[in-house]
Amino acid sequence: MQFKHLLKKFMLPLLSVFMCFNYTYAQTIALKGKVTDEKGEAVAGASVKLKGTNKGSVTSITGAFDIAYTGTGTLVVSAIGYTTTEVKLTGQTSVSVTINSDSKALNEVVVTALGIKRDKRILTYSTQEVKGESLTQSKEPNLVNGIAGKVSGVQVTSSSGTPGSSARIIIRGTTSFYGNNEPLMVIDGVPVDNSETGNLNSGPGTSRIADIDPSIIASINVLKGAASTALYGSKGANGVVMITTKNGALNKKPLITFTSDFSFEKPLLPQIQNKYSQGTNGVYYDGVNQKTSTSWGAHMDTLKINGQPAKVYNQSDLFFKTGQTYNNTINIGGGSNNSTYLVSYSNFNQQGTVPTTKFLRNTFFAKYSARMLDNLNTTFQLNYSNSQNDRLPEGYALESPVWTIFTAPVSYNLQPALNADGTQRLYRFSRNNPYWVLDNIKNHSGVNRFLPTFTADYKPLSWLTITERFGADVYTEMDRYHESTQSVSNPNGRLVDQNINYRQFNNDLLIGANKTFGNFNVDVVLGNNIISTYNEYTYANGVGLTVPGLYNMASASTVTYKENSTLQRKIGFYLQSNIEYKRFLILSLTGRYDGNSVLSTNHNFYPYGSAATSFIFSEFFSPEFSRVMNLAKVRVSYGTVGNDGSINPYSLLTPYSVATIRNLGFPYGGQAGFLINDVLGNPTLKNERINEFEAGIEAGFFNNRISLEASFYSKKTIDGIIPNVAIAPSTGYASTAVNSAIMRNRGIEVLLNVNAVKSRDFNWDLTLNFTRNRNKVLSIYQDQQQLGNGFTNIIVGQPYGVIYGTRYARNAAGKILTGDDGLPFADDNQGIIGNINPKWLGGINNGFRYKQFNFSFFFDIKHGGDIQNNVDGYGYFYGTPKVTENRGPRVVDGINAATGQPNTVSVNGQQYYQRLNGILESVIQDGSYVKLRNISLGYTLKPSWLTKSPFKSATFSVTGRNLWIHAPHFTGGDPEVSSFGASNGSQGIYSFSTPTSKSVDFSLKVTL
Repeated sequence: MQFKHLLKKFMLPLLSVFMCFNYTYAQTIALKGKVTDEKGEAVAGASVKLKGTNKGSVTSITGAFDIAYTGTGTLVVSAIGYTTTEVKLTGQTSVSVTINSDSKALNEVVVTALGIKRDKRILTYSTQEVKGESLTQSKEPNLVNGIAGKVSGVQVTSSSGTPGSSARIIIRGTTSFYGNNEPLMVIDGVPVDNSETGNLNSGPGTSRIADIDPSIIASINVLKGAASTALYGSKGANGVVMITTKNGALNKKPLITFTSDFSFEKPLLPQIQNKYSQGTNGVYYDGVNQKTSTSWGAHMDTLKINGQPAKVYNQSDLFFKTGQTYNNTINIGGGSNNSTYLVSYSNFNQQGTVPTTKFLRNTFFAKYSARMLDNLNTTFQLNYSNSQNDRLPEGYALESPVWTIFTAPVSYNLQPALNADGTQRLYRFSRNNPYWVLDNIKNHSGVNRFLPTFTADYKPLSWLTITERFGADVYTEMDRYHESTQSVSNPNGRLVDQNINYRQFNNDLLIGANKTFGNFNVDVVLGNNIISTYNEYTYANGVGLTVPGLYNMASASTVTYKENSTLQRKIGFYLQSNIEYKRFLILSLTGRYDGNSVLSTNHNFYPYGSAATSFIFSEFFSPEFSRVMNLAKVRVSYGTVGNDGSINPYSLLTPYSVATIRNLGFPYGGQAGFLINDVLGNPTLKNERINEFEAGIEAGFFNNRISLEASFYSKKTIDGIIPNVAIAPSTGYASTAVNSAIMRNRGIEVLLNVNAVKSRDFNWDLTLNFTRNRNKVLSIYQDQQQLGNGFTNIIVGQPYGVIYGTRYARNAAGKILTGDDGLPFADDNQGIIGNINPKWLGGINNGFRYKQFNFSFFFDIKHGGDIQNNVDGYGYFYGTPKVTENRGPRVVDGINAATGQPNTVSVNGQQYYQRLNGILESVIQDGSYVKLRNISLGYTLKPSWLTKSPFKSATFSVTGRNLWIHAPHFTGGDPEVSSFGASNGSQGIYSFSTPTSKSVDFSLKVTL
């Protein structure tokens, strides 16, 4: 009885307490938490799961998450680029989790196609990033020039030193015979236009990517191969340049950053002689009573004019001035616990080395991101730019002042530009006085551009994301050219008005899913893209100014006008899946189905896709070996993509053209006249296609203190479009376009990053890249062996871009043949005399930090790649290149064509060089160079020095560009330029363009 009494008194209450306690912990506990990195920054998009269950969540933009559990368990937190972290749960209702960067990975999250961010460790193709800091440090106004030499597989070529001039970028060689070869430009997931516009006379225009302010860019990722660009389908053939803009910061008070740059630019000039006067055969001409274009006159040291020693006029030093560039940028960024903002304004003002040339750009950028709901994030941004560009004609044009400066005699003073009666003062008859050009010829371009983008990310489930992105690219351009009366080329004056209206609207709807199934992680993206492009173009040309100096089209006596408008729509459906098995095996599959309104209804949809895999065998290394080699990966991919840049809207049709019958042009007598074009439209044309195989390795050593990436690729262009294939005259047409050409590119790329020294006070980073590409034209059309495209020649069995023209006559042994006059002569048959493609490209970048000092220098290297130096070629006739200073008698090393014996006839310098003027081979020069492209020294003030000031930080830096160029075989100023712009047919030509410059830039950056 006593036992029962004790049981009732003590045991039953204890049992009740135990049951209550157990019941309490069986209840669901709501856990709130936040995930941050080592720096305390919120980690958005991190995966939060309960180990051994299907329960999970994803962190918001503030790093916050909510999850329910039953009292005990293990929380598993993972994110791209971070190590997986586990936290034991024992009834907590709140938790803070810090995750660390993953030293076993490449520690790099990169932006891939469609703006999707991925861990570089699991990528199955080659991509390379350039940080925004590197772009701003280069001090290049055009962001394309800012990545020159820094990315393997990429070649950048400037066109001119005129402010605002275009730059050409090619990834892994030329792929299209006549179509666009430059990569697709994408800003925050939205494609943008990079056409070359603005020039109404000879010379280059402006690449429209120059409208973008480099200071707003966070990073640029270059997608090189077909596997990386397959999601872009018919636009992915030439690679993609992914531009990501900067953001504000969560939980940050407004941070104001002001940057001011000022630079001086000195032109890089060709080698010009200054020892001989105007004249011929050693006889001096004064340019007034006796006029001639040549400088084969008397020696300046012996020449006397009016009894006084002749004065030497260094025409380049007198004409070109020191260019100046001002760039001021202010931005304000910050954010609350659920939103961020960034506002930036930039004023860029570049005054060229040629007087009256300039490029002005004002840009405004605003970006606002907000978490509207726990699972809905939105971003709105607007980029607006206004640019004004003044340039002058370049190249061969009679209006080009650079031509005259480079060929003018040193004995003649070009100033003043006018005679007493107001007419032009000329030392020769066929070219304008360059100083007269400054006041009487002008090419002005004005552009207003808007780039709005809206993005919404909605997460209905922890593993599912729906993204809607709408973006537009809208710009209007007004170009005006005027040439006053008395011009040598247009004595009655000339006006040109051109207007461009461009509108592109792009919409992407993406559904992304990421789910883990046991040892498998599956990432899938399904989407739809719609893009519409409208281009309107009007052009008016007026000649004969009835009122001199009135530059209004109403002043022209004869006006011709033309207009053109095109509308193109494309729709695409795409799917990408990435399957990862135990972190060491990745399979990536991509497919896209594109439809294009410019193609015939029977051929307007085409499939594109890729398959790729990576094997990360470093996952099997022992912990001891992993401390030495932390990453080892091999990857293989194959992809097929398209190039629709060769087919313009309505190009499948046979249009009518304004008629010209013999010497009779229409409209005539008020009557319009049209004839059907003699080029027959081909309604069966389809997009060019590129099939590419790529294999590569990636390795990291000592926690990525050393990282190596190497790739091999082989890609083939098929269905290349040849626009003018001759057809039988009996058809009534002269030619048509066909899909028939085949071309191949093969190459290797190597990228090495070394963090040679890393300590608290001193750091040294070294980056090397190497590129080797071999191009070959395999077929053109049936048995056709050769085609021309501007200065470029297309020959079966040769690289795209060989130089073809007049060559020296030679005997069977290769010796130059001479005539009885002792001079070499041209072969009766033209042939291949050069190749514009470099043998290899390289870059070496060193960056040092010592306490508050930063120092860096960057060498850009090109080996091979021939240049047609027309400054020397025409100069041989004029007697102006430096080499023509040797005018004494010489015996040409050659074989007399008539006797077969060594040449013994002596000739003078004028005879020799004026003969070379007619042999193109004589001016083909090796364009190899080593450039000190950029060198920079900066100092950041210690924060303790600023405690009593309103500033949080202050940095002063000095940067030099192109301070040293070693080009032993090239006699021009800069072997990197291509004088006539970025088009396919303009490459490898150095011909009287505004010289590029070396510069010194002073920069101050402060934050408030």
